[in-house]
Amino acid sequence: MPEWDTIFREHGYFFVDPHPEVVRISDMFRKNGVKRILDLGCGTGRHIVFLSKCGFEMYGFDSSSNAVDLTNKWLEEENLTATVSNHLMQDRFLYPSTFFDAVISIQVIHHNMLKDIIFTIREMERVTRTGGYVFFSVPILGPKPNNSKDDWELQEVEPGTFIPRSGPESGIPHHFFTEDEIFSLFNGFNILEIFVGNTDHRCVLGIKK
Repeated sequence: MPEWDTIFREHGYFFVDPHPEVVRISDMFRKNGVKRILDLGCGTGRHIVFLSKCGFEMYGFDSSSNAVDLTNKWLEEENLTATVSNHLMQDRFLYPSTFFDAVISIQVIHHNMLKDIIFTIREMERVTRTGGYVFFSVPILGPKPNNSKDDWELQEVEPGTFIPRSGPESGIPHHFFTEDEIFSLFNGFNILEIFVGNTDHRCVLGIKK
């Protein structure tokens, strides 16, 4: 089973362009008084760098120390500052309650078993202020080749959670949320938008109750 540290060490920077929906919601964030944002599972820093350039106060963490090093290197090259940590999303977040105006997480929170995902969601809720935002994207298990259960050789290990037996993410859990499950698990937020974006992932925007 590969670890994210190995993946980032072997591949370096990938996903360097910001997610198109993050670009869109950055304008909405600015118009609604968002200042401090957490990027949960920041990878090599594409959204940390982009949103820092937009003027937001950025924080982020990733389970890979190599990814954190690459993020900090990129920030330094761009003469930007952000607080980036090496941390696991299934552990209590490093920040006080209601610390953030928004939390984003792009193609990350599904990489766990459901009990750990539920803990992560509760932590996302804890660190977001009332009236703050959450935006995340997760994959869809469907007919497209890159999401097909057969093509991925997925082994179901619990309802809705599969582990690929081949490919670059072999051995890494992937939980595929239903829409009903998203509404149920994110019940601390009012869901404002839920749609399939142009990266064939389900995107969700919510506001904390």
